Amino acid sequence: MKLGLQLGYWGAQPPADARDKVLEAEKLGFDTVFAAESWGSDAFTPLAWWGSETQRIRLGTSIVQMSARTPTSTAMHALTLDHLSGGRVVLGLGLSGPQVVEGWYGQPFGKPLARTREFVGIVRQVMERNGPVTSAGPHYPLPYSGANSIGIGKALKPITHPLRADLPIWLGSEGPKNIALTAEIADGWLPIYYSPTVADMYNSWLDEGFARPGAHSSRDRFEIAANCQVVVTDDVDRTLEAMRPMLAFYIGGMGAKEMNFHKNVFARMGYEKEADHIQDLFFEGRRDEATAAVPLEAVDDISLVGPPERIRDRLAAWEEAGVTMLVIGARSLQEMRGVAEVILEA
Repeated sequence: MKLGLQLGYWGAQPPADARDKVLEAEKLGFDTVFAAESWGSDAFTPLAWWGSETQRIRLGTSIVQMSARTPTSTAMHALTLDHLSGGRVVLGLGLSGPQVVEGWYGQPFGKPLARTREFVGIVRQVMERNGPVTSAGPHYPLPYSGANSIGIGKALKPITHPLRADLPIWLGSEGPKNIALTAEIADGWLPIYYSPTVADMYNSWLDEGFARPGAHSSRDRFEIAANCQVVVTDDVDRTLEAMRPMLAFYIGGMGAKEMNFHKNVFARMGYEKEADHIQDLFFEGRRDEATAAVPLEAVDDISLVGPPERIRDRLAAWEEAGVTMLVIGARSLQEMRGVAEVILEA
């Protein structure tokens, strides 16, 4: 099992300890450090800034929001950082949700699966550099010939030769159709929440994608980098309790009431009734009650919490499910060291 470090996206200010964590992650043997973006800090700049002091650790975006940039612009960012880092970039892409896509980026959210397929196809064209990059659209037509076009756009080939034609592309996806598409067109999957208790469900969706004609990857070459809070502690219940507020926010308030992909994830895990109740409480402004309604069992399902022996015992289920990397957040360097000792030396 590999370890990844999730730096996330910034709050009101840049994190004061991110550089130290990145350097410690490389020292401890973490495989990848990830940066994220929402509607504040971007994902590429922190990796370039802090990653410039590293030599080995991979630099991953988890995730770059597709609506934030055109496919060719995203490819330019990735190929540039890949050169500067000596071939260490993992390009994690994701859709985000309609409130962010249409409210912040001013882009349409409709046809998400078709947009994802088209976007990834264009990025791969840039990286392969076999000729001028073109796309019939309809979402990202190249050359552009739609409304307000003056009709002289030219298909172009990237000036800079990408360091790797096969730069890995991973997708953050949550629903069954999107996960199947991920297996079909990507090199890896970045589930925001993952429970090995329903691994058969996930694997059936992945297998559907692997089986499609012309699938890009296969099970033996595919990576699953699952977000997982790993906390070494003797107080399991109190630690799980502390994780409830963030889950309540994602289940209850991250997205519109009629379209919350995170809530749907927990419903598919078997917590549909509980997820509906949490969302109802959240939208009524009863956030403390929404937090209290998050089942500790659900928190435990998506985490590895407890003494080293409990974590190691439960780790086997994640490995058997096909997870290749646990992506953790850490409050301190000491916490990172404890996790590395339990996971990497298991």
